[in-house]
Amino acid sequence: MDLSPFTRRQLGLALAAAVATLSLPSWADDKFIVMASTTSTEQSGLFGHLLPAFKQATGIEVRVVAVGTGQALDMGRRGDADVLFVHDTAAEEKFVADGFSTQRRNVMYNDFVLVGPAADPAKVKGGDIGAAFGKLAAAGASFISRGDKSGTHAAELRLWKGAGVDLGTAKPAGYKECGCGMGPALNMGASTGAYVLTDRGTWLNFKNRQDLSVLVEGDKKLFNQYGVMVVNPARFAHVKSALAQQFADWVVSPAGQASISAYKINGEPLFFPNASR
Repeated sequence: MDLSPFTRRQLGLALAAAVATLSLPSWADDKFIVMASTTSTEQSGLFGHLLPAFKQATGIEVRVVAVGTGQALDMGRRGDADVLFVHDTAAEEKFVADGFSTQRRNVMYNDFVLVGPAADPAKVKGGDIGAAFGKLAAAGASFISRGDKSGTHAAELRLWKGAGVDLGTAKPAGYKECGCGMGPALNMGASTGAYVLTDRGTWLNFKNRQDLSVLVEGDKKLFNQYGVMVVNPARFAHVKSALAQQFADWVVSPAGQASISAYKINGEPLFFPNASR
């Protein structure tokens, strides 16, 4: 069929428009990053507050995989995430030293607390976490450990060691590992009347407390620092480092820090920004 030049031009323009229209969704779908993060940042509700603000500012969607810090770091080592938001400073610094990221920056902090039955059968209540863990071991009190290589689990292991308890030799009588996130560990503690070490953010957002109360807080050993790292694109060419860097830069910027500070439950802040830029 012989088409006039005018008709051919119309068909060409229509085809170009169709191709452009088809390509738009794929471009939009590609403007996202995968963030491997701790369960505490997810289960505290922070991301439900923080990530929409970031998307509004940049147009970038953040898809969160909430796992323990150890698993999040492993995802980074495999190139399965673009950015990490975790809370085990020593492990994060090793991640950078091993070349999986080029920079780690402080973002925010809160603290850990020891919760347990209000009656406190092991008599741990106070401000000395080392003494409390020693009493838990001596009493054989029921204690739920996350046992998942998370940042909270790493902190817990340091506290047991500081209390003179060698878990590698013999675990205390009431010690149980759930291999689970912070929320499930707290649910187990609530249903069995066990002691649990938790980050304060998840605790404040936890609805199923039953008889659990905060028993030990305020010890400087309970400080809980969070950091952000972009996975090194020199290791993994597919990493969306430019988009991930926008998140890392935003979360330590005045806007990102203000958004973190604004997140509260019943008027109480869950995290305190302390960015290093």
